[in-house]
Amino acid sequence: MKSTGIVRKVDELGRIVLPIELRRTLDIGEKDAVEIYVDGSSIVLKKYRPTCIFCDSIRDVGVFKGKNICPKCLRELRGEK
Repeated sequence: MKSTGIVRKVDELGRIVLPIELRRTLDIGEKDAVEIYVDGSSIVLKKYRPTCIFCDSIRDVGVFKGKNICPKCLRELRGEK
């Protein structure tokens, strides 16, 4: 993991502010979803990108009955080629 040298304090509601330089670098805009992971004693933030529940593809993922699915897997489920 690479250190950015940026230190932020957690406020009374448990929030931190991601600096604009970091958000620009990672293409994180207002209202974008961010995933939170725990790796040992580290917290990892990652911009959320929906993936297909079957093949983990990120291309053209849509929602079908509340689940993320790509067009290819949807065609397979329908029995199409």
